[in-house]
Amino acid sequence: MTFDVAALRAQFPILDQQVNGKPLVYLDNGATTQKPEAVLNVLEHYYRTVNSNVHRGAHHLSDLATGQFEGARETVARFLNASRDEILWTKGTTESINIVAHCIGRERLQPGDEVLISTSEHHANIVPWQQVCLATGATLKVIPLREDCSLDQDAFDQLLTERTKIFAIGHASNALGTLNPVQEMVAKAREAGAITVIDGAQAVAHFPVDVQALDVDFYAFSGHKLFGPTGIGVLYGRRELLEAMPPYQTGGEMIETVSFEKSTWNQLPYKFEAGTPNIAGAIGLAAAIDWFNQQDREALQAHEDSLLVHATKQAEAFDGLKIIGTAANKVSVLSFLLEGAHPADVGMLLDKQGVAVRTGHHCTMPLMDTLCIPGTVRASFSIYNTLDEVDRLFEALEKVKTFL
Repeated sequence: MTFDVAALRAQFPILDQQVNGKPLVYLDNGATTQKPEAVLNVLEHYYRTVNSNVHRGAHHLSDLATGQFEGARETVARFLNASRDEILWTKGTTESINIVAHCIGRERLQPGDEVLISTSEHHANIVPWQQVCLATGATLKVIPLREDCSLDQDAFDQLLTERTKIFAIGHASNALGTLNPVQEMVAKAREAGAITVIDGAQAVAHFPVDVQALDVDFYAFSGHKLFGPTGIGVLYGRRELLEAMPPYQTGGEMIETVSFEKSTWNQLPYKFEAGTPNIAGAIGLAAAIDWFNQQDREALQAHEDSLLVHATKQAEAFDGLKIIGTAANKVSVLSFLLEGAHPADVGMLLDKQGVAVRTGHHCTMPLMDTLCIPGTVRASFSIYNTLDEVDRLFEALEKVKTFL
């Protein structure tokens, strides 16, 4: 069956508009994806007909909200091949990683221990570990890059030692699209005795993720990069580690008993979910996953791959354009520079032509410093983008060249 991108696009109402008098070409999917009608309708329905707080409510609306909220947790658990009590609701990937850094890192690390990350990490997978190392006396170690911006696996093997207590890695680079061999790296890190953490923010919208196959201790992602709402995220954690961890925040919901003398904690996963959660966000994320799973995932991935191939061929033939990040395995991200032009100027001039990209350091300042560049122009493609939109990007870049 031929993939019908037009039919898919029709389910995303935001795409049918003009920007600066031009049809919108939305190529900023690495920052956030757009939302299909199926998700928008669920969010509206929840607030119009179900809105209530969850758990312990002695009335019909609370029962409905609780059922949908916990049903959403089951949906995410199936999506990752995990158990429901290993799925924690968070605000997003950033909070998820901070939970692990705070509850594992601060509790377990000591002087002489090491945390191992990579050069291409998002700030959300650098700064929490950096701060934990400062607080505990542990040392932050960084895997360097090869010339094509893939991770240097020989250097990884040398840096991974018995001193490595935490290994935290991005599944795919948000800045460059580089897909890391996380399954092999996690296996080596676990063999060395390290706790393993994967930032999956840039992965879950591109290919299936199975935390059991990855054999990882923690996996984090954000709903808004998976066609769901903002402000909702997921932290998968291996049950025995979650049970041993102290709570991240305290207050309502996460308690079992409270007295003025002491408090005891709720069972998993509620021990880590203090206060009223983002109920609508969780339900909306489940709707996004249900919608996504109804699509032909293989066809979607093949379509995304074709977009990247088409864009890369045009980029390689484009005079004065340099691709940043040429690893063999990538998700659908094209990061580049135009000779003699600052990325911010390029982005502004593309926007004048209705083409939405992201410019700057993409929350990867250490990576940009390593590459000795101020940032890049990043075009990140999703399932609803078209080959014609790729062509429009390069037509717009031709005009940018004349302006600059």
